[in-house]
Amino acid sequence: MTLSCIQQPHEHLNANLENGVLTLAIHRPEAKNALYSELYLSLVNALNEADQNNQVRVVILRGEGADFTAGNDMQDFMKSAAMKGQIAAEDGPPFLLLKAAAQFSKPLLVAVKGVAIGIGVTILLHADLVYSDNTALFQIPFVSLGLSPEGASSKLLIQQAGYHKAAELLLTAKKFDSATAASANLVNHIVEDAYAEAEKQAAHLAALPLASLVATKALMKHNLDEIVDCINHEARIFMDRVGSPEMLEAVQAFMQKRKPDFTQFN
Repeated sequence: MTLSCIQQPHEHLNANLENGVLTLAIHRPEAKNALYSELYLSLVNALNEADQNNQVRVVILRGEGADFTAGNDMQDFMKSAAMKGQIAAEDGPPFLLLKAAAQFSKPLLVAVKGVAIGIGVTILLHADLVYSDNTALFQIPFVSLGLSPEGASSKLLIQQAGYHKAAELLLTAKKFDSATAASANLVNHIVEDAYAEAEKQAAHLAALPLASLVATKALMKHNLDEIVDCINHEARIFMDRVGSPEMLEAVQAFMQKRKPDFTQFN
């Protein structure tokens, strides 16, 4: 059974299957691999198909070139915001991708170079192994955009990093480097070549018994239903914040290349 992401490739998603390892590489360098609705759904379909395809034993998710992803494409985000309420919040493309990653039963590896912003960070919480290099620059910017956390990050980041580190990353919305990401347990190792390291570890995993890998991952994710429920809950709060005065101020400030003024809101 041929995967549709290989048989009918998306213009901004490169897919390659070799020796049981499916590599999904976001390829939109002119936008630092920013994601938009159709691209989100292509990634969702690729993960869901890979989960059911016996030829796939491991998946690597990465960017093509110098960046992982700059997160949500701003123009696409504004279009989606204008359609708010037409679909359930938890059925929005970004949240479908986060749930597909959370529910993926086989090993999921992520390699990070360059920017990893927004969902580029929250999706790491659903990976099994994450490698970054010293070019990586992370940010969970939602508070600074008048929004709120996504992807069960309010739950999982506390579990992985501890409350105070999670609060620092979520509440301040500041950019942080690979060393901080490692201290927050968002990445396993900082390496010279994140892509090569992910390929090396994926090849090792692909040679192991798949049934044992799947069973072990299922045991570690025994609370998967709670995680999915949290993703849905956060999605609803997130979408409630979309179109808020604070979000509109953040967008206008971005467009006008000025610092937003949130002191006007109580």
